Order: sequence, then C-alpha cells, then structure tokens
Amino acid sequence: MIRGVLFDLGGTLHTSTMPAGRDLWFAKRLLGRLADYGIVLETTPEKLAEELPVLSEEYKHVSELDLKEMAPADIWNDYFLRPYHIGRDRLLPFAEELSFLYDYERPCVMRRPGLYETMETLHGRGLKLGMISNIISRSVVPHFLAEYDIDRFMSCVITSAQTGIRKPSPEIFRAAEKAVGLGPGELAYVGDTISRDVIGTRRAGWKLMIRIRYAGTAHRDTAFLDSGYEPDVTIDELTEIPDIIEAFNRAERDGSGLPDKTC
Repeated sequence: MIRGVLFDLGGTLHTSTMPAGRDLWFAKRLLGRLADYGIVLETTPEKLAEELPVLSEEYKHVSELDLKEMAPADIWNDYFLRPYHIGRDRLLPFAEELSFLYDYERPCVMRRPGLYETMETLHGRGLKLGMISNIISRSVVPHFLAEYDIDRFMSCVITSAQTGIRKPSPEIFRAAEKAVGLGPGELAYVGDTISRDVIGTRRAGWKLMIRIRYAGTAHRDTAFLDSGYEPDVTIDELTEIPDIIEAFNRAERDGSGLPDKTC
C-alpha cells in the first residue's frame, strides 16, 4: 500500500530554460556578488559566461560517477571558479549563497501546472509527501517549496547537498525513508530522469516509480534508454498522480495485482 509519495524538484515540480543571454546575465550577477565580498576577478562577464557552463558540467560528470555531493566551498573552489585560485577559506563564508544563486537565479524556472492542487489532493488523502533532490545548494529546495506554498505539505526534504549523497545511490532513499517514517514497500517516487530517478527508485526497492516527461533532461538519459530500467507509469502532468496512487492502492486492496504499466 502506498502511504507516501516523494518527489524530485528540477524537471519534476518545475521546469527550467536558459534563454539567450541568461549565461551572460548570471556571470555579471556572480561577478558583482563576489565583488561585494571583496573578491574581484580579473576576467570579463563574457569570458566567465563561457567558462562556467563547462566547469559546472565537469563537476556534474564527476559527481555522477562517484554519487557524492561536495560542500559548496569545494564546488566553487575546485570546479566553478577554479581558474581564479580564490581559495576555499575565502569562499567558505558565502559559498552557500553562491550555490543558492546558481540554482535559483541562473536558470529561468517555471513551476509545473497543477503543482499546488496535486500536493493538496495527495496530502488531503492522508499520504505523506516529501522531496529527494540532487542539488548543490542546501537552502534552495526549502525556498522553492515555500515560494510554491507547498512546504506545509512536506514531511521530509532530503537533498544531496545536505547528505553528501546523490541519486541514484539507494542511500539517499534510505535517508528519506528514515525521515518520513515509511518503508520501501509503502513509497512512490516521482521524477523525470532514468539515470537518477528511475534507477535510484529501483535500486532502493520502492514500490512505485512514476516518471514525468521532461524534454530538458532527456539528453542525459540517452545512454540509459535500453538499460532495462523502466518506470511503472509515465505521465505528462502532475495532476495525473492522485488517480494513479488511488488505482495502485485499490488494486492491492482488491488483490488483483498492480495495474499494467502506462506509456
């Protein structure tokens, strides 16, 4: 019986785009904030706008191999701002703020339609709700949840920044189980990727995996399309979730088995 539904954030509860000029805008924002803290980089916004996506992708690749999330000061010193040799100790007091800006301001983020209504419905039916998110900022997920007015529905918020563990490691799912007070056989997970969300849910042995389609992360799943990892259900809208959970629980109560997979 599903008693709890946990969610990914990016690509799942909200989508994001990088409009033309956004990288340059953020480079200027970042240089200005660094200068506020007395760190003036000898570069131009244009150069930093070119470097940052490359360096951040390098960090993403490393973190996806070892499934560990570094502390913010290490991320910025060893990867995002590595060419400037600032030093971890100088970055430490405000590295979390930089990570927040990176996750909150750099992309143009839009919440998915029906987000609040879906959470309200699930919570109203007595399901425990929560989050598991791979993200470099320790504070941005609670901020988004409060902004979307759904923080009051959440029984747990587990992030890679908090735990140092990234999906698809089952260990971050174990942390969520402990926080929400439910076992694998009582939990469903909703995410948008095969590489992190489907594989992570399967490795953790959770009862139900719902994948929501999102073109923005599809490129990261190319190598996993024939890996044998499949969601139980694939959806396009968050508002489909309450009926899916109800159908799965009804099937279990009736002893008729779980419904066929939906494409």
